[in-house]
Amino acid sequence: MPSEKKISSASDCISFMQAGCELKKVRPNSRIYNRFFTLDTDLQALRWEPSKKDLDKAKLDISAIKEIRLGKNTETFRNNGLADQICEDCAFSILHGENYESLDLVANSADVANIWVSGLRYMVSRSKQPLDFEEGNQNTPRFMWLKTVFEAADVDGNGIMLEDTAVELIKQLNPTLKESKIRLKFKEIQKSKEKLTTRVTEEEFCEAFCELCTRPEVYFLLVQISKNKEYLDANDLMLFLEAEQGVTHITEDMCLDIIRRYELSEEGRQKGFLAIDGFTQYLLSPECDIFDPEQKKVAQDMTQPLSHYYINASHNTYLIEDQFRGPADINGYVRALKMGCRSIELDVSDGSDNEPILCNRNNMTTYLSFRSVIEVINKFAFVASEYPLVLCLGNHCSLPQQKVMVQQMKKVFGNKLYTEAPLPSESYLPSPEKLKRMIIVKGKKLPSDSDVLEGEVTDEDEEAEMSRRMSVDYNGEQKQIWLCRELSDLVSICKSVQYRDFELSMKSQNYWEICSFSETEASRIANEYPEDFVNYNKKFLSRIYPSAMRIDSSNLNPQDFWNCGCQIVAMNFQTPGPMMDLHTGWFLQNGGCGYVLRPSIMRDEVSYFSANTKGIVPGVSPLALHIKIISGQNFPKPKGACAKGDVIDPYVCIEIHGIPADCSEQRTKTVQQNSDNPIFDETFEFQVNLPELAMIRFVILDDDYIGDEFIGQYTIPFECLQPGYRHVPLRSFVGDIMEHVTLFVHIAITNRSGGGKAQKRSLSVRMGKKVREYTMLRNIGLKTIDDIFKIAVHPLREAIDMRENMQNAIVSIKELCGLPPIASLKQCLLTLSSRLITSDNTPSVSLVMKDNFPYLEALGAIPDVQKKMLAAYDLMIQESRFLIEMADTVQEKIVQCQKAGMEFHEELHNLGAKEGLKGRKLNKATESFAWNITVLKGQGDLLKNAKNEAIENMKQIQLACLSCGLSKAPSSSAETKSKRSLEAIEEKESGEENGKL
Repeated sequence: MPSEKKISSASDCISFMQAGCELKKVRPNSRIYNRFFTLDTDLQALRWEPSKKDLDKAKLDISAIKEIRLGKNTETFRNNGLADQICEDCAFSILHGENYESLDLVANSADVANIWVSGLRYMVSRSKQPLDFEEGNQNTPRFMWLKTVFEAADVDGNGIMLEDTAVELIKQLNPTLKESKIRLKFKEIQKSKEKLTTRVTEEEFCEAFCELCTRPEVYFLLVQISKNKEYLDANDLMLFLEAEQGVTHITEDMCLDIIRRYELSEEGRQKGFLAIDGFTQYLLSPECDIFDPEQKKVAQDMTQPLSHYYINASHNTYLIEDQFRGPADINGYVRALKMGCRSIELDVSDGSDNEPILCNRNNMTTYLSFRSVIEVINKFAFVASEYPLVLCLGNHCSLPQQKVMVQQMKKVFGNKLYTEAPLPSESYLPSPEKLKRMIIVKGKKLPSDSDVLEGEVTDEDEEAEMSRRMSVDYNGEQKQIWLCRELSDLVSICKSVQYRDFELSMKSQNYWEICSFSETEASRIANEYPEDFVNYNKKFLSRIYPSAMRIDSSNLNPQDFWNCGCQIVAMNFQTPGPMMDLHTGWFLQNGGCGYVLRPSIMRDEVSYFSANTKGIVPGVSPLALHIKIISGQNFPKPKGACAKGDVIDPYVCIEIHGIPADCSEQRTKTVQQNSDNPIFDETFEFQVNLPELAMIRFVILDDDYIGDEFIGQYTIPFECLQPGYRHVPLRSFVGDIMEHVTLFVHIAITNRSGGGKAQKRSLSVRMGKKVREYTMLRNIGLKTIDDIFKIAVHPLREAIDMRENMQNAIVSIKELCGLPPIASLKQCLLTLSSRLITSDNTPSVSLVMKDNFPYLEALGAIPDVQKKMLAAYDLMIQESRFLIEMADTVQEKIVQCQKAGMEFHEELHNLGAKEGLKGRKLNKATESFAWNITVLKGQGDLLKNAKNEAIENMKQIQLACLSCGLSKAPSSSAETKSKRSLEAIEEKESGEENGKL
């Protein structure tokens, strides 16, 4: 079985197929039969038994095979009633005969399916050449390279070497391999040859290396993208990067540069091909990391008001243990600031010798001088990020020591302290860009209209305040403390005030005032007033701190409060675990600068968003996230596991975090006793309704654990995902990257939404087969305004219809090409062109540009199968063309309705009062108004984006047709004409845009 012997060459696949195995044969009538399939020894036919047919008829000639498809990508699979019970990665189809009839099969595992698909494709591509595998294996680029490596290490030139030398050599070539595993492999090889000596020959060295260092899943991928060769050339690599990895503007020279950097053999580097070992190195390199390199630097607009960003925040920063007994430690500040934290806490009390100190008031034995802490803060404040740092000051000092604090801060921080008085004429806080390299003090402030030098303010001790509130004799009064004017004057745009209720806050709170909420209070508000909380946070900063009940310094779930737009969610950095993983993962984006711009739906002055959204977000198009968990590499034993050997039984959990509608979890099967290279080969699909707030967490666990099951995890924001084949660098429980420990995955994101369970593809990508859902506008109850919004109903339906019709047409052509919805249009055109050829290998169609759109015309009579494909292609072009030509007109109607509606925004309350709306009815009218504006803005933006996508699709289709040789005259003049056509589309569209402007 494949689990016992690794597949590392085409001959391995052929040998397996000749030995045969059981496959399930799927019939169009939904019946499934178990049959034993074998490949003839002469490699001429595929046979199966038992069968009612004669032995000579229960076979399929290899010469009749037109195509082999992996996955459930034929009509038989799509229309089979049991299709949902069939694993996508175990299914494959053999298309044969002039009418492309399909033999649809299901293997017992994805590994077996890959062997049959790779073996059959290899034979079909070489059907006109003699297949001499023994000769072929000896002369492959990989074997020739290994031979030179062996000869260089064989100093005596005897063709043999000591086992120790051979082991060391393989370890040099692949540092991740364990020595014990290499020695065991040599013993297996020598035992099979009944050798007594432990010296290693060149042949044994090559065999051991190929067995140990070939990852079958990478081999299958290489064979697939190299058109069944055992290496990639520059053109193969270019297509892989464009079609699978989503890389744009790739050139042949760039591909040759990749080959030169990663190919291990000198011959490969000179001739420009990448063999299996170099390709594996490339896939493991930072260039194929799952994290988008654009997000490794500041990539977001940093000129918005401070309240429009999530801010990386720490709670009890001075602690490195729990808050009940943990000592104060200066390293708490160093660690937090190095991790990009932009809001830290200083809990300051009176010390001896008139020197303020920081300490855990539950453990007074260790303390830090205030001066030493701010000196460390000054040193590390802007190491990880240039953007503003907020100091949350917990002041428990006497007036004299408060003055000492002020003197020390002014001396240490100097002009970094931001003390400019806020301007009453402004409505929002300054931006992070304007506040670069500034230190902002958050704290209490004396009334500005008074000239007193000191006065009483409410205490900032949050934990003590919560404890008092929960005590039996709490009377509702807050503790008062004295504050000096000098300390008060250091507070400018982060003045701490007490939260009362949203109605009062929206009327009387100043934009420079900030409220702090305990976790318990914030959770209650988020559940009872989710829309109000979001609207409040558009203008004001809110800070959430963990419950006083968390004496072990455990962490709250930050996502619950990010969903409400809360900017400063303070975390206990000293406590690792799932919640801290989410926090760390979230702030990796935007260059790790500690500021992440919130979604526009949570920033726009007039917009509707509820933190408790259970379905589609108005004006936002849901996305389908397809994740294939392929394999793992070098999984360690769980750290806390006891009384257990090194063997683990790993499985992978995929968690989606975000708004409630997006939260989901799926898991793979368990792979028994394999930590080095467990193969999972399972595909999952998730519907993501608000991508900007979503995160993906990959967690690897041990199914047979004693004491500890955690192996590793990685958390990444949805917006930072890179599509294609990627390696996920796994982190330990405390958040450190583990060397050589990775998860190999395939990521694809499509814009197909749908109802039902999102992980079922049949529901999420076949929208044309169910009743189309339209985002409805709401009735406000004010005739003047409702009449304006009624005008938008028809343009909205037109916009949705145009987008969905184009997407359905694209999905249809992909299905006819036997490709899944995640396939790119370039892949689609490559498959299409291979079908549209005559018996003498010339194209049966030609690219014809009509009004700058790429149509395909038949060159004479063509078979029905090709007619069907051409009809689907024409429909895709027509729907795309209709959208491109009509989008601006429809969008303009939607924008005009939005503008007309917004003219009533300021007068909405007065109009409502005149019509007798008050209380809940007036609030409902305001909410419905915001909903309608959000829908109009969102649908207008979606249509604009769809038009840009359609234009890009037309360009990609035309370029693909040219590269596939589908143009009538592939001369330089024809190519020049085609390029002019591409430019004409762009010029036409940009001209219309300029005309509108």
